[in-house]
Amino acid sequence: MMNVIPQSAADILKTHGFAHVATIGNKGEPNSSPVWFDWDGTYLKFSQTTGRQKYHNVQRDPHIALSITDPKNPYHYLEIRGKVVRVEDDTDYRFINSLAKKYLGVDKYPNLQPGEHRVVLYVQPERTSTM
Repeated sequence: MMNVIPQSAADILKTHGFAHVATIGNKGEPNSSPVWFDWDGTYLKFSQTTGRQKYHNVQRDPHIALSITDPKNPYHYLEIRGKVVRVEDDTDYRFINSLAKKYLGVDKYPNLQPGEHRVVLYVQPERTSTM
C-alpha cells in the first residue's frame, strides 16, 4: 500500500501529542475522545478496553477518523481517515505499558482496573489532510 502520510506531517507521528479519535455511534452520531497512540510506519495503534463505546463502535463500523495536533505548534496538524483493520488482545499489557512509558515516563500504566480487557486497535490510513 502506498504511504498516504505526507512527509510534511510525518513528524507529528513521533510526538507525544494526543490523537483525537472519532468513531460512528450506533445511531450514526459521532463519538470523539483523545487517546495515546503509537505509529509503526504502517499502522496507527491505540489502546482501548472492550467495555468502552469506542470499541463497540469500531466493531460495528471500522471507519475511523483521528486528528493529531503538533504539541509545539497547534496550527500544524495531521488528520487521518481510515479503518480499524486489526484488533489484538493486550492481555500482558505490553502495549499500554509502552504508551505509559512514552507519555508518562513510567514502566507500567498506572490506571489499570482489575479484570479490564485491553486490546490494541490498528488503524490503516486511507486518506490524510494536514496544515
